Amino acid sequence: MAEHDIEERAVMQLHPQYITDEDGSRLSVLLPLEEYEVLLDRLEDLQDIEDARAVQNEPSVPWETIIAELELEV
Repeated sequence: MAEHDIEERAVMQLHPQYITDEDGSRLSVLLPLEEYEVLLDRLEDLQDIEDARAVQNEPSVPWETIIAELELEV
C-alpha cells in the first residue's frame, strides 16, 4: 500500500479513545501514533500554506542584491 494511501486512510478513519472524568466529560484523547503523525504533518502543511499566503504580496529582492549586501562571492 502506498504511503499516500495510508495517510489518506488514517486521516479519514481516526480511532480516538477518550479519557473522561468521573462525570463522563471528555478530558483528553488518545490516537494511534500513525494517525497522530499524519495529523501533525497535515497541520504543518496548512501552516506552510498560511505562511506562503501571508508573504505572497511582499516585494521580492533580486538574488544579485542579496549577494552584494552579504558581500558573498558566487
